[in-house]
Amino acid sequence: MAKRNRITKYIALKSIFYCIATLSVLMLGCARFEVRQNAGNVVANPMNLNYRFQFDEPSRREAADPVIVLFKGKYYLFASKSGGYWSSEDLCEWTYIPCKSIGNIEEYAPAILALDDELYYMGSGEPRIYKTADPDADNWEEVDTKFRYPLGGSVDPAFFKDDDGRVYVYWGCSDKDPIIGVEVDPKDGFNVIGEAAVLIAHHSDKYGWEVSGNNNDNERDGWNEGPSLIKYKGRYYLHYASPGTEFRVYGDGTYVADKPLGPYTYEENSPFSFKPGGFIGGAGHGHTFRDKYDNYWHVATMRIAVRHPFERRLGLFPVYFSDDSCLHAHTVFTDYPYRIPREKIDLETHDLSMNWNLLSYRKKVLASSSLSGHEAEYGNDEQIETWWASRTGKRGEWWQVDLGEAMTVHALQVNFADQDFDKKAPDSFFNYQYLIEYSNDGDQWKVLTDQSKNENDRPHELLVFNAGRKMQFLRITNTKEMKGKFSISDFRVFGKGHKDLPQAVSQFNVSRDSDRRKITFRWNTQDNTTGYILRWGVKREQLDHAVMVFENQFEGRFFNRDSKYYFSIDAFNESGITEGSAILERS
Repeated sequence: MAKRNRITKYIALKSIFYCIATLSVLMLGCARFEVRQNAGNVVANPMNLNYRFQFDEPSRREAADPVIVLFKGKYYLFASKSGGYWSSEDLCEWTYIPCKSIGNIEEYAPAILALDDELYYMGSGEPRIYKTADPDADNWEEVDTKFRYPLGGSVDPAFFKDDDGRVYVYWGCSDKDPIIGVEVDPKDGFNVIGEAAVLIAHHSDKYGWEVSGNNNDNERDGWNEGPSLIKYKGRYYLHYASPGTEFRVYGDGTYVADKPLGPYTYEENSPFSFKPGGFIGGAGHGHTFRDKYDNYWHVATMRIAVRHPFERRLGLFPVYFSDDSCLHAHTVFTDYPYRIPREKIDLETHDLSMNWNLLSYRKKVLASSSLSGHEAEYGNDEQIETWWASRTGKRGEWWQVDLGEAMTVHALQVNFADQDFDKKAPDSFFNYQYLIEYSNDGDQWKVLTDQSKNENDRPHELLVFNAGRKMQFLRITNTKEMKGKFSISDFRVFGKGHKDLPQAVSQFNVSRDSDRRKITFRWNTQDNTTGYILRWGVKREQLDHAVMVFENQFEGRFFNRDSKYYFSIDAFNESGITEGSAILERS
């Protein structure tokens, strides 16, 4: 941090200012603290974007299959079914850019290419490619495209430009057909050069995470889809997603090669991007990119899939390459607040977490009213698939949580649920308006933040305080008359509890099934514990995979049949995490 107040005479002025400020606070009788709706460089998944409502029934929001590209000093985020795209200076705050000049903007799985100071776009389906030199303006022009898909298929395309300037297209989205790639010539309308290559086939008999089903339990091939390529230290990392976007076990795996068109070898650490547990699951059909500071990130699809199988959100995950050039992603605590760095960070040793703990899980709640099937307790159950809904959309409907005691609160995440909305594209956005208050006795309330004049569509709002403040009760009240119901799929409170840390987990047992893709875990329930973090990896020193669970058992069917694994388990509560010391090995 730069040094300040180098000139001596400024010291006196600064001292006078602090005296006046302190006197003002004393006159007010209490210190005020700032609530930042735009939370600086602190974020939490799902990304807080104005997810668009879709054209068809039922009314629901959707965005998926994301790509982020750094172009002329700004980040641009493209996602399926969004009617446009977003720009950002910092990966934190995003500005929506509606787009009508791209004729196939409504296709799934956008492919983006930065080439010769222009940005190119292609979606699934019939090859139509557009370009612009200024993506901040809706002024894309269509390219005279010669590209046609060899070997069949036309879904989930991806561009890749190599260091030598050569350009490739990859595609594939099927429970039978492979992932394919081919070189193209941008100077000749992206015409195909040479022969297409089959790169990734289905192997669900060996890789459990490719098996269809909510717990990889449908015993049939999932959908291998969404290829994306990144180059690191001269090697090519070809991502693909499986087993299906409607499942919490949706993830991204990797094959590695020495040439853009292979041959490719399966990366045993797959799926490297994986998040089956916690508040929101899913981390598949994504894209890895570098930021302005040479940090790596993976933006991917997260899953709700209640109103429709394609009801989805987006997540942003820090990733890194280990010394053995293996790709890893931090996912488990990314639906808690974490920071976006503004410098180069060693992401192997730093997961960017703010180290604020969840204080609201299954605490006592009250509500002004509750719609049947959407009772008040669903407002803090750590499941985005369930939610509290009031019986009306009238002003004055409220939901309240009692933390049990005064705790130091640093942030809130308010996830709105859009119950009984009738909104559809193109009338596709909605701005919630509300009041959040806090209390230490449940009788005397103070305003924490007043969003009664909010004009922004922010369905996953993160509110961060400039300093922690103690409070026991929090209440959110609707201040806007609306069609549909005022509804919340979780009101999440983060901060520091005052309990002792939990005891280390005891009697941790790991059992590998005769079907070696399935492994079952059991352990003793620990007192004073909110939940557990089960960790694993294919190397003892790289337990980079993790799942958050709230019971004392877990069954995973997503393991590689022929891989040896190492496991440990942590316990956590409102005060922090107690790491497990034992690492168990299962061949």
